Amino acid sequence: MTKPDPALQEEAAALRQQLHDHNYRYYALDDPSIPDAEYDRLLRRLQQLELQYPSLKTPDSPTQRVGAPPLSAFESVTHEVPMLSLDNAFSDKELEDFNRRVMERLKRDEPVSYVCEPKLDGVAVSLLYRDGVLVRGATRGDGTTGENITENVRTIKSIPLRLQMQHPPSSLEVRGEIYMPKAGFEKLNNEARAAGQKLFVNPRNAAAGSLRQLDSSITASRQLEMAVYSLGLTEGLDLPPTHMETLGCLREWGFLVNPNIELHHDLQGCLAYYEKMAEIRPQLPCDIDGIVYKVNDFSLQRRLGFVARAPRWAIARKFPAQEEMTRLLDVEFQVGRTGAVTPVARLEPVFVGGVTVSNATLHNQDEVARLGLKIGDSVIIRRAGDVIPQVVKVVEERRPADARDITFPDHCPVCGSPVERVANEAVARCSGGLICAAQRKQAIKHFASRKGMDIDGLGDKLVEQLVDQGLVHSVADIYRLSREQLAALDRMADKSAANLIDALEASKQITLPRFIYALGIREVGEATARSLAQHFGSLDELQSASPETLQEVPDVGPVVAHFVWEFFQQAENLDVIGSLKDVGVHWPDPSPADTSEQPLAGQTWVLTGTLETMGRAEAKEKLQQLGAKVSGSVSARSACVVAGPGAGSKLAKARELDIPVVDEAALLELFRNHQLI
Repeated sequence: MTKPDPALQEEAAALRQQLHDHNYRYYALDDPSIPDAEYDRLLRRLQQLELQYPSLKTPDSPTQRVGAPPLSAFESVTHEVPMLSLDNAFSDKELEDFNRRVMERLKRDEPVSYVCEPKLDGVAVSLLYRDGVLVRGATRGDGTTGENITENVRTIKSIPLRLQMQHPPSSLEVRGEIYMPKAGFEKLNNEARAAGQKLFVNPRNAAAGSLRQLDSSITASRQLEMAVYSLGLTEGLDLPPTHMETLGCLREWGFLVNPNIELHHDLQGCLAYYEKMAEIRPQLPCDIDGIVYKVNDFSLQRRLGFVARAPRWAIARKFPAQEEMTRLLDVEFQVGRTGAVTPVARLEPVFVGGVTVSNATLHNQDEVARLGLKIGDSVIIRRAGDVIPQVVKVVEERRPADARDITFPDHCPVCGSPVERVANEAVARCSGGLICAAQRKQAIKHFASRKGMDIDGLGDKLVEQLVDQGLVHSVADIYRLSREQLAALDRMADKSAANLIDALEASKQITLPRFIYALGIREVGEATARSLAQHFGSLDELQSASPETLQEVPDVGPVVAHFVWEFFQQAENLDVIGSLKDVGVHWPDPSPADTSEQPLAGQTWVLTGTLETMGRAEAKEKLQQLGAKVSGSVSARSACVVAGPGAGSKLAKARELDIPVVDEAALLELFRNHQLI
């Protein structure tokens, strides 16, 4: 046996210590200092060393166990059947190798059927039922010993306190993942931010922190769910022959089973499932970090057996990491449409969430202070789906000696006007208004956007050229551009210039709600613009409305009313509106709508999953035209749920609450009946 040299022995010892330390921070303190991807790299390197040099393997190596010791604040629980972890695959090739090993061990040529399950990013938990009644909830801990969190799991509504079975078994242990949906995570962090408290890094840590509260009322106040995926101890129960059938039984017994689980009968189906889930992952209501593949047939599982720390019949295929560690190189300040001066982190490029990230938002001065961020720091970046990357944590133990404080500007970095911060607002703003080129550019981009005037061909790069060359000073100026001026610009030609002139002409006739939205009034989105147009019936009436009158509009509070009133008090804005009329922009004034006569007035609808014919934004707009309020969550007050492919927990909750569910075809028929399409 080849003996490793001293350098490799030292590296293995250092890796073991690092992994132990990170396990402790992750499991015991709920305060991880590195992202999962970095931990996986350390663990895989140690595995490689131990495989190459077996003498490096020690009984306490992190490769030989699942997690960390349980928290001392909770009573220890010994699992009757160990809760093992899974081996990981990080590529199609590694999944193909797993399938090949399965086939070879089973000595079979025909394909094996696999249950494909989204790998929920939460906390693994065991539930023990005696004679059908929940008697214990426990965390996985180190796989053999966990923590007793019974009182906390009893507060989670998706966990049945009694099984829906006429003749329950004497003992039944159910295993699954407790997680925090994205909406609950945002709500929790918004509340913490408002109270000046520490924010959670991600939904997984929020779920773990919520479960480890000694006061179960705190757990009850947080939005947690549990989806089950397997059984442990069973006494007095005849199980079905397959894993998929067992999941069906669990659903019948009252448990939440992830609705996206599918059965596939060959490797190609498994690979296609991975691609599908990767595509819809950003729209799912909860975080998933991969796919778990399990041999469906229990008899085949028994033949395949286990290795030291994982079953041979299952594997987890990881998605690209949503969190990574990198270094903050500098901070720059950008000016937005409303004058908001936003700090932007310039990062050492890092691959995260499937793309290379070199910039991340820092939101505002308060957020920088909360993070305790300095230039030169090592930071954890999070990018979930299409969400703008964010700095979520500073790794203080890696702070260099020459780290520098971040200094916020007193004057606008674009126009030099003073930067002001209004009391009770977190955002600092440039006071330059339309004399600031940055605000002017953003105002024009918003005005021309699809939801505004919908001027096809007037993209961001072209707007920047027009402002930089002094051809456009306000939104009205874009209608005075000539074909020759446009054709002379970079990346423009005679044909594209002619097309843009045609698009500008077509955009001159617009609806009043879209025109109000296009004006870019602070806090006035599509729904508010529509409500203002319907309530006042004309732009003249809206312009002359007092703050008190504005608050009579549904969903318009004092803050929005002030912004609308203030907008129409500024002579510059009235001049722009007058100039737009002069160049031919016009809109028919709608009659003030009596929303009680709208077919869906007073109803709350929910859209979930993928709408294949019509985008969700367009569907939302048309539902609002019919008087409906469109919500992002399902409750007992919901009137209807529209469910497309990939619908998840919202669909499950709708069925649980017996709320009507329709598909996209029924929604389109509704729109046709009311002549909206």
